[in-house]
Parts: sequence; C-alpha cells; structure tokens
Amino acid sequence: MNPAVQTAVTEAEIRRCFPLYHELRPHLVEAEIVERVRRQQQRHGYVLVYVEEDGVPVALAGFREAEFLAWGRVLYVDDLVTAAKARGRGHGGLLMDWLLAEARRRGCTELHLDSGVHRFSAHRLYHSRRLEISSHHFSIVLR
Repeated sequence: MNPAVQTAVTEAEIRRCFPLYHELRPHLVEAEIVERVRRQQQRHGYVLVYVEEDGVPVALAGFREAEFLAWGRVLYVDDLVTAAKARGRGHGGLLMDWLLAEARRRGCTELHLDSGVHRFSAHRLYHSRRLEISSHHFSIVLR
C-alpha cells in the first residue's frame, strides 16, 4: 500500500507528530506542542500534513500561504522532516511533490522554504525538485 499525505486536524494527530518535530527542532517540548501549533501556527494559516508508515507518522510538513511584495503569492514551508529511521524510502519526496501540487492548486506563484546549511540530504531532495538557492537568510539571537 502506498503511503498517503494526511492532514493533522485533531490534537491527537498533532501530538502523534511530536517526535518528528523534535528531530527537526530539539528545543520543542512535547507538553506544549499542541498549544504552540494551534496558537502560534494555525491561527496564521499553518497546515500540518504527515505520512504514516505502519500507523506511525514518519514524515511531516508544515506550511502556510503568504503574500509578499517580493514574490507574490507563495506557499511557505515552515517545517519539513522525515524521521531518521525512515529516510531513503521516498517519504520526503512524496511530501515535496504534494507541496508543489498544493502550491499550484492554491494558485501560488512560488514555493519557498529555509533550510539549515548543514542539511545536505535535504538539499539534495530540494535540488531534485528543481528548487534553487535564491538567497541567504540572516538571523541574530536577541536575548
């Protein structure tokens, strides 16, 4: 059976995706994940989708639609991760293809995402889908 992309709607579905979030963003706390996704993400249009293997989420993507002066209507991917133990089985490619189709379906002119400079495997996936490195993202921690 081919895995399907599913949308996380319920609190239980969001909670089940926590181990994946934690692999990508180790600072996240399991007890806070549902509230943070609901409050900080979904109220701004964030959609969480995932792929299961044997009833367990093994890959996820979180995205939102946004409009920018620089690019127009964009599908922005906030989060994209496949569990380390499930890599190399096509789940990331399935999600990328789904995201690209969803961007087109929504009438977006572009798909954007930021990726850590050290995530070489992810970059290979993005390049295989013809995504280009189009800018540098600069940041500073303010404490």
